[in-house]
Amino acid sequence: MAAALVDTNVLVYLFDGDEPAKRARATAVVAGLAAAGAGCVSTQVLGEFFVVVSRKFAVPLTAAVAARQVVHFAEIFDVLSVDAAVVHEAVRGVAQHGLSYFDAQIWAAALVHGVPVVLSEDFQDGRTIEGVAFRDPFDRGFHLEEVLG
Repeated sequence: MAAALVDTNVLVYLFDGDEPAKRARATAVVAGLAAAGAGCVSTQVLGEFFVVVSRKFAVPLTAAVAARQVVHFAEIFDVLSVDAAVVHEAVRGVAQHGLSYFDAQIWAAALVHGVPVVLSEDFQDGRTIEGVAFRDPFDRGFHLEEVLG
């Protein structure tokens, strides 16, 4: 089982030249998780990453380069499917926990697949919902070692 699900924003910062501090932190986090074999991403994260880096950057990556990165992430991380069970839990997460749908889908992927931590700057750092903890890897108090145990 993976120790942490990596959200899209962490992967995007690997290629964001406008945010050097976040780029450095994202690089360290991704490298640490990959070395420990402790990270995962969802199919949603891979798709969102491709769209952001190939369409939304001021100087976007080419589709070919972005696609190679998606393949690379799928090689270094476990990939969790967004299936009917995840969608069902995501809808419940919207209704019961007030999450936006796509944030709820990230949470639900971790919940359904038994991943205890989501690494993202998009959630309240330290919040836990039904056993899934959210940690902001860009927060000064974040230490990957705590996630890895």
